[in-house]
Amino acid sequence: MSDISFVRTEMLPEQDPPASEVGFVGWMRTNLFSGWVNSIVTVLVFVFVLLLLKAILPWVFSPTLGAGSLSECREILEGMGRHGHMAGACWGVISERWEQLLFGFYPNGSDGVSADLRWRPILAFILLAIAIAPVLFADKVPSKLIWFTALFPFIYPWLHWGGSIWGPVGALLGFVIGWFVFRAVEKASSSLIGMIAGVVAAFVWWLFLSGLIMGAISSVLPIGLEPVQSRLFGGFMLSILIGVVAIACSLPLGIVLALGRQSDLLIVKAICIGFIEFIRGVPLITLLFVASTLLNIFLPPGTQFDIILRVLIMVTLFAAAYMAEVIRGGLAALPKGQYEGADSLGLDYWQAQRLIIMPQALKISIPGIVSTFIGVFKDTVLVSVIGLLDPLGLIAGIRGDANWNGIVWELYGFIALMFFVFCFSMSRYSMYLERKLQTGHH
Repeated sequence: MSDISFVRTEMLPEQDPPASEVGFVGWMRTNLFSGWVNSIVTVLVFVFVLLLLKAILPWVFSPTLGAGSLSECREILEGMGRHGHMAGACWGVISERWEQLLFGFYPNGSDGVSADLRWRPILAFILLAIAIAPVLFADKVPSKLIWFTALFPFIYPWLHWGGSIWGPVGALLGFVIGWFVFRAVEKASSSLIGMIAGVVAAFVWWLFLSGLIMGAISSVLPIGLEPVQSRLFGGFMLSILIGVVAIACSLPLGIVLALGRQSDLLIVKAICIGFIEFIRGVPLITLLFVASTLLNIFLPPGTQFDIILRVLIMVTLFAAAYMAEVIRGGLAALPKGQYEGADSLGLDYWQAQRLIIMPQALKISIPGIVSTFIGVFKDTVLVSVIGLLDPLGLIAGIRGDANWNGIVWELYGFIALMFFVFCFSMSRYSMYLERKLQTGHH
């Protein structure tokens, strides 16, 4: 019997994969039509989305941007053959009141007496983007920009409230004095004693010396911006102000509270646990009521304590308590070997935390930290219940106007869209940071 076997000596040329397995068609086949159940669900969802868009899109794309009242909107829509309460959105209210929703009653020169000062919160927002760039994208911006980031917390409120520039300078000097005292005492004693001495020195400066010295300098060199009263703050400017301050201050305060809760010092641990559990056990709205009403009872008569400053303190403390628990979870997730490795290198407590422990704990805690940030920013709307004119607080006044009485969805939809933009941006950055740091992989 003859052997007819054949062994190929050359490689077959490469062929393109089937069109049904790659590209958009392949993706649809894999994800949307992988089986008969999945195919039926895909078709039903597709039909539902079409019907939903058919009902929503005509309402959204309503040609009422130039209307001056709700009645004008309805006349425009009726002229197009649309009738009924849901015939179309009345975007005239957004066109007329968008500045108020963004800035509240911040001076814009419309009264003919005051100057247009809205350039100040706009500049503050632009500088905010520059200041957070070294924090969010450290490898893509000049490293020296971090110095501006350190100064920005003192520039930001000054641009909003105005007044003498020597107030923010005095606040900055408190931190500088505390740092130098800490370094001097640390060399002579220990880090803990140096830290206590630095904090005491800073508070002595702020409470007793700053006002006198800065006031004297201000009388000689009166440099500053036109003051703006807090009652004129409002809209998204107020929400961003509260959110930025609370987010920026709650993270370092939360780190301190988390470390204090795990401390071996009984008094420090008890104070931190008591603070965290008390704040987490009380609704934020209760703390805001305390800030707006009850706090004045405990202050000396005649004391002027700005309402927005009180709110900033309460929201920051509230966020810090939750942040402390998130960071404590990150610390607890670290293997014990990391602590032992720090000890084997001869590092003291603060060196170990700064160089080894805390960077890894923060890396693990990124999703929880950003979720807390998003929650804090959304909770800024609660200040409307104590009379501050955040975006929700302004809605009642806008709807009280006879021209816009009856407007609901357009105002709430605009506010929801603005909050979504900010919160979605934070969420996407969190995902980017997780991918960059490969959170969860060791």
